[in-house]
This record gives sequence, structure tokens and C-alpha cells, in this order.
Amino acid sequence: MEIKIDRNEIYRSISRVQSIIEKRSNMPILSMVLLRGNGSHLLISATDLEISFQQKIPAEVIEEGSITISGRKLFEILKESKSPTIHIKERENNWTFLSDGKARYNLAGLPSDEYPVLVQPEDVSTISIRGEILAEMVNKTIFSVTMEEAGFKLSGVFAERVERDGKTLLRMVSTDGHRLSLIDKEVEDIDTIKLDGGVMIPKKGMVEVGRLALESETVQIGFKDNNCIARNENTTILVRLLESKFPDYNAVIPRKTMSFTKIGRDEMLEGMKKMVILSSESYRGVKVTLESDRLELVSINPDIGDAQEVIEVDYKHERLEAGFNPRYFIDALQAMESDRIEIGFVDNSSPCLIRGEQDEGFLGLIMPMRI
Repeated sequence: MEIKIDRNEIYRSISRVQSIIEKRSNMPILSMVLLRGNGSHLLISATDLEISFQQKIPAEVIEEGSITISGRKLFEILKESKSPTIHIKERENNWTFLSDGKARYNLAGLPSDEYPVLVQPEDVSTISIRGEILAEMVNKTIFSVTMEEAGFKLSGVFAERVERDGKTLLRMVSTDGHRLSLIDKEVEDIDTIKLDGGVMIPKKGMVEVGRLALESETVQIGFKDNNCIARNENTTILVRLLESKFPDYNAVIPRKTMSFTKIGRDEMLEGMKKMVILSSESYRGVKVTLESDRLELVSINPDIGDAQEVIEVDYKHERLEAGFNPRYFIDALQAMESDRIEIGFVDNSSPCLIRGEQDEGFLGLIMPMRI
């Protein structure tokens, strides 16, 4: 294989796969990227066997063929290069010559025929989702996915089809057991894809789908053979679904009458950021008190000190006092777009509900904690 290619084009693509390629694997081939020159394009492939990525970019293909090359080293070379064009040529014994016109590199590779092949499921029914809608759904659920290795059942985003107000919607839900994020969006032809019983998309795969959505006007997405496939015109991502069963999240959504109060999103976000300054592993709670048109935030850490802030709100209900982890509020509020939000309470032992008019279809739940 021999190609000449625009440095910026290949740099963007190789940057994109750094989060996918395995850096510490007992399979050295997974730290490589596969480059295949064909016709007038370069096909770039990367995989960790759970997520597979392919992207087609324009190139001057002098000689067709394929090579493997260290994904990390190629990224570092392209990052430091300031030249507009990169020349890549296959050498004997799986070596690759690379030059930007000034610097020259000879890099060892592995046989390209040993690289895991991306096999796309055949006859996959897909739907078209606007990139900005899909990106919003990912952004408003990804932060609630558990970080704990033991929480396998919760280590992804649950996607399912739901009926509400006579409409069929795409729903995404995530939880780590202490908070929950849910978003519903109306998507055309949602009935045509296989979502019976819902699917669990792992967090790492969901991040890649979100990145694809951010760079795409529309994304085709579908599910088959325990895989999620997402693609745009030039890029395909295949994600292996989790086989765990998502818990009955509806059981934790309050059904009782809630007392809602409106508050500026920025005010609440800034208040929680001030409270988290004094948090530690032992003391990470903030006491929220609502009464007589005021919301009081108090953070106490015996090892450091205490903090307090009062925010004026429109609240006419009974006095309510509950403890929460301020970081959970910060994560939810940073993902929201509404200027003013509503926070709702049943009592001090039930979850707090967060929603906003500009965040259509979204709700966040935060469980209280003892402080």
C-alpha cells in the first residue's frame, strides 16, 4: 500500500479512535489501527472487540493494499507534524514508511490479515435520528451511568420504545443507584427497529455514539444480533450490547403529589458548586432546606469548616429539609439547557425530581442521603 493524504483529515480520524484502541491488552493487534487504501479513499479501522470503528476519508492511493500501524504512535506523529500532506508506504515484513516531507519514520507493524474484521450484521433495520437530538439524549444520560466495576447491571444506557400521550417515543435511561436520568424523544419510524424489551448500550460505546452524533447532521441507528450499529455517510460504529437486565426504574419515579419550586438553573448550579468545595470522602452531603420563599444550602465538614448560601425562590409549601450529594445536582444541571428549572419534592426520604421547559422529555432524579 502507498498513499498520500491530507494531514488534517487523517489526524482527525486517528484522534477519534484513541479512546477505542486498547493500550494495555494481551492482544497487541488491538493497539493497532488498520489502514486500507482502495480506489480514491483510505479506510481506517479500530477495535477493542467490544466497539468497532470504520471511517472512509479521501486519499491519493498510489498503490492499493492494507497495513497495521500503532494507533498511539501514529497519533503522536500526526500531532507534531505541521505539513499539509502525509506520505505512507508499506515496506517489507510489516514495516511502514511515513513522511511529512521533513521528518521520516519507519514503524513496525503486524500482518494486516490478522486484524479483527468488522462484520456488520446483515439486513439491519435502522432509523434516522437528527445528530443534535441523539447527542442531547446521550449527554443527558451518560453522566448517571455507574462508575463501579461491580455495578455491571447499571454500566450502560438503557434504550427502549415507550408509549406516552398517544405517541411512540425513544427513551434512554441511566442510573447508578443514587440518581437517575431519563429522556424521551419523538423519532420517526421508531417502530421499525428491534427494541422489544429494550437494550443496554455500554457506557464506552455510548460515548462513541455521542461523538458520532455531534459530528453528523443525521445518524442511522439500529439493533441486531446483540449489536448496536450507528453510522453516517462515512463512519460506522458497531457496539456490542450488554446482556445484563436493567432494573425496574419506574418503581423509583415518584407517583405521589410533589411540591415544585422554580429556580434559576445558574443560581442552583453556582450554589451547589460552592457547597462541593468543602466536600470530602467522609463528608460529601449538602443540606437543602425549603421554606417561605427561600432555599438554603448548607455544607458542613468538621475537618475543614462549613458553608451556607440562601437563594430566593417561589415556595409556599410546608418546610422541607433533606440531604443530597451536590455533585449529582451539578452533573444534571450542567447537562440541562433551561434558564429556569423546577425541583420537586414529596418528602425528605423521597427522590428530588429536576426538570426544565427547555429540556423537553428530560427528568432527573436524585436520591436523598443522611448527613
